[in-house]
Amino acid sequence: MSELTFPSLYISHGAPMLLDDELWMSELAAWSASMPKPKAILIVSAHWESAPISISATAAKTPLIYDFGGFAPKFYNMKYETPDASWLGDLVAKVMPDNEPVHQHASRGLDHGAWVPLKVMYPDADIPVVQMSMPTHDPVKLLELGARLRTLREEGVLVIGSGFMTHGLPYIRDWRSDAAAPGWSADFDHWAAEALAKGDIETLMDYRNVAPGMPYAHPTVEHFTPLFISMGAASSPESIAETKIDGYFMGLAKRSFAVA
Repeated sequence: MSELTFPSLYISHGAPMLLDDELWMSELAAWSASMPKPKAILIVSAHWESAPISISATAAKTPLIYDFGGFAPKFYNMKYETPDASWLGDLVAKVMPDNEPVHQHASRGLDHGAWVPLKVMYPDADIPVVQMSMPTHDPVKLLELGARLRTLREEGVLVIGSGFMTHGLPYIRDWRSDAAAPGWSADFDHWAAEALAKGDIETLMDYRNVAPGMPYAHPTVEHFTPLFISMGAASSPESIAETKIDGYFMGLAKRSFAVA
């Protein structure tokens, strides 16, 4: 690998109130500071499920998407005005098969699964960013999609899957940020940590059947499945993941990792 080859990341992105949590912000900021500055960022968020594969608008200063409700007005006034990313959009299109053309959105901006963590990690908004849709939840197909993105890492592009290691919002009873993790959240998190530490991609792929805490940890799976894009974009899907952030927020697992 070249010196500019980045690991791929899986980030638990939280919600807008992450931006009020000093601990979580400091963890994300320290993580980004530990890496060289990427030339660009390609991010896949749990909040954009769309097939065929699509990418966000690449124009400079494309407005954000405020895809949440009931939060303080300040969150709807936040901006993250990134530079032109047209070259990255072209690069993404080139790594896709000819029979799977990429749909280019003219106006869709970054959703909160993308801009909330990036606003903390790269607050200057001086890095081109493209968001790509998640076209399926099939782990095999997502690993294959991630593998297509592997060469982008060699071009100095940081590839990120953005979700939440546990996301059982319907089952949260204590909404304080420091609330203890429910058993289903802690059990799923520990299971995932062990599998990631072993590079046990087969076990991770069978999460619906073997993971403790299911289906409470993920009553819908879109916050877990970006993990497979991250693992697919690694040098090998069996690569050992290095946890960079762990712990819990409102009882949900913040586990986030890098994989080379």
